[in-house]
Amino acid sequence: MKVLVTGGAGYIGSHVVLDLIEAGHEVVILDDMSLGCMENIHNQAEFIEGSTLDETMLDDVLSKNIDAVVHLAAFKAAGESMIHPEKYSQNNLNGATNLLNAMMKNDVKTFVFSSTAAVYGYPEYLPVDEAHPLKPINYYGFTKLSIEEMLKWYDQLKGLKFAALRYFNAAGYDVNGRVMGLEKSPQNLLPIVMEVATGQRNSLDIFGNDYKTKDGTGVRDYIHVNDLASAHVKALEYLQDNDSFTVNLATGEGYSVLDVIHEAEAVTGKKINYTIVDRRAGDPAELIATSNLAEELLDWEAKYSDLNTILKSMWNVYNQEENHD
Repeated sequence: MKVLVTGGAGYIGSHVVLDLIEAGHEVVILDDMSLGCMENIHNQAEFIEGSTLDETMLDDVLSKNIDAVVHLAAFKAAGESMIHPEKYSQNNLNGATNLLNAMMKNDVKTFVFSSTAAVYGYPEYLPVDEAHPLKPINYYGFTKLSIEEMLKWYDQLKGLKFAALRYFNAAGYDVNGRVMGLEKSPQNLLPIVMEVATGQRNSLDIFGNDYKTKDGTGVRDYIHVNDLASAHVKALEYLQDNDSFTVNLATGEGYSVLDVIHEAEAVTGKKINYTIVDRRAGDPAELIATSNLAEELLDWEAKYSDLNTILKSMWNVYNQEENHD
């Protein structure tokens, strides 16, 4: 298949592109490079620098025998979305609308969508499954949920086949060392831990140590980016003969902030300095999920998502970066 990957030069996108090419698909990357990295663009993929906000360009790209779209181009910082909702409306909502309309115009009817655990909001029970109530507590989660709802209507009205993949905490780098460009402006715990290990930061903040968890720090479900990527390829292939679907991509296992720090110290051999600060608004004590549905529908499993493998794959990249500087 000829697959358009929006955001294909980004952190998750570059891993998805690798897996698509490995599976024998022809890939066109569309990325505005606001979060993308030139060194992550695969030489077997066609690259177009452009934005989902450019309707003329989208129409042009989708008129060239594209069979399917994997849509990863979005802003994703939950905190920022609460300060600048207009930025997220423009990029996430308008971008997705433009893309879907250009797809319909050019009769492209297969869509794999990068959604998020943020659609659920505070967990009402654990592990979170796909039947959990959808109550986003940040504007980023709202944009992703709005697009999921849009996809259901386009399925009903226009015959679109879609997969909405709700990621939990994406982490790690390609286990075979094929993606070496660092994520731009990371907001998440694991890259920040790596920045402390390489000396780019002096220490990190732990937001609260008084949660009702085993060590008082927040617990999250980390999913290796290679495992996320494989799910996109499987989702694309599943949609060729099956109906639209929505699934969680997670492991069902939670690691606390202190678990991450201690394991990172063991992997890197470096002291990870931290300061305990006040809790952040909107952070649940624990967030883990079941991926039984993804396993059942896609024959998918998380192979690389233990904490040690995640951190080793990250240190491989960050340590090389440090040695190059």
